[in-house]
Amino acid sequence: MPRLPDFGGFTEPAILILTSLAKGPAHGYAIVKDVEELAGVHLGPGTLYAAISRLEARGLIEALEPRERRRPYRITGVGEQFLRERLRTLERVARAGMERLEPT
Repeated sequence: MPRLPDFGGFTEPAILILTSLAKGPAHGYAIVKDVEELAGVHLGPGTLYAAISRLEARGLIEALEPRERRRPYRITGVGEQFLRERLRTLERVARAGMERLEPT
């Protein structure tokens, strides 16, 4: 099978960040590493911190006190609810897509 082209950031950074933070508080570098392991997606600093800023502004995550010059973030209750709903939608879409790709 030929290798598929890299289409870049089709995956939503916000969902990846929220998914990473669902396992517990983390700082930027730890989020980047977790997302790379989880999804094989590298979030550059601009993408990461722009998404963190939007998530924080919407109350989906919150910054904690800095530790050793690193600022950890954690998902809020509203963020958990948003993530659950969004993942359910993505799951429905993925299931429908796979069914539609099945040979008839």
